[in-house]
Amino acid sequence: MKKNIHPQYYPHCQVTCACGNTFTTGSTLKQIKVDICSACHPFFTGQMKYVDTMGRVEKFQASQRAAKARKYVKKSKHPVDDGSKTPRTLKEMIEQEKTKAKNAK
Repeated sequence: MKKNIHPQYYPHCQVTCACGNTFTTGSTLKQIKVDICSACHPFFTGQMKYVDTMGRVEKFQASQRAAKARKYVKKSKHPVDDGSKTPRTLKEMIEQEKTKAKNAK
């Protein structure tokens, strides 16, 4: 094993959560500060609580309300037929030219 390439390991790293819970673990850092832990996470506590650190839930809910407020208009894949005889496909163009040639004779 090579020497002086591995980080320092701290077997008694103190982890501190935003809720105030602290526990000890091993890490390459002396101290770790986290936003959420098993003492306050809804999965472990069973309480319905939004886990949101930067307003992401409110931002998502606002975008959902805005999307519902907008009226969705489905766009057609084909342009609206306005009655003109302009060909849309190559096949229609060829047929139109054949018809013009027959009428010219």
